[in-house]
Amino acid sequence: MDYLNKYSIAYQGLSEGLHEFNFEIKDTFFEYLEYSEIRKGNLIAQVRLNKLSQLLELTIEISGTVETTCDRCLEEFNLPVSYSGRLFVKFSESEEDLDDDVICISPEDNEINLAHYLYESINISIPLKRVHPDDKNGKSQCNPEMIKKIKEHQINAPAEKDVDPRWDELKKLMENNNN
Repeated sequence: MDYLNKYSIAYQGLSEGLHEFNFEIKDTFFEYLEYSEIRKGNLIAQVRLNKLSQLLELTIEISGTVETTCDRCLEEFNLPVSYSGRLFVKFSESEEDLDDDVICISPEDNEINLAHYLYESINISIPLKRVHPDDKNGKSQCNPEMIKKIKEHQINAPAEKDVDPRWDELKKLMENNNN
């Protein structure tokens, strides 16, 4: 867990106003997160902290790539991801989280660790369907051998059966009533 301390910002000694921080997020970051689905990545997190008397306002931009498995061809590839968001940190004795974008920390604390927030932000920026992007010609970059095997084993949908012409007349009547 000591490794993740490098994703902390010691705000207590900072003057009020804007401050900028950059964090590199590499493979080691994901290794320290016990249940991480992501194992490899190369990202940069840019954090702009606006320190106010009773509040910290953080604007966070994350961009880079994470290694994931293509849902179509099962091959590993680097998926570009980006995230942009804001986090508000309030100083309060009660440490309840008010909202996804608002957290409360004790006034006695002197730093905030962003490791889990960065991890969650990366995760929500990954699409549910993970496939190789198309090249500039619109052609899939998936493994062609695997695509060929998928097509060989694909079950074609049965062709529509001929519809009784009496139903066609009924459909016409219903369409006329709707208009």
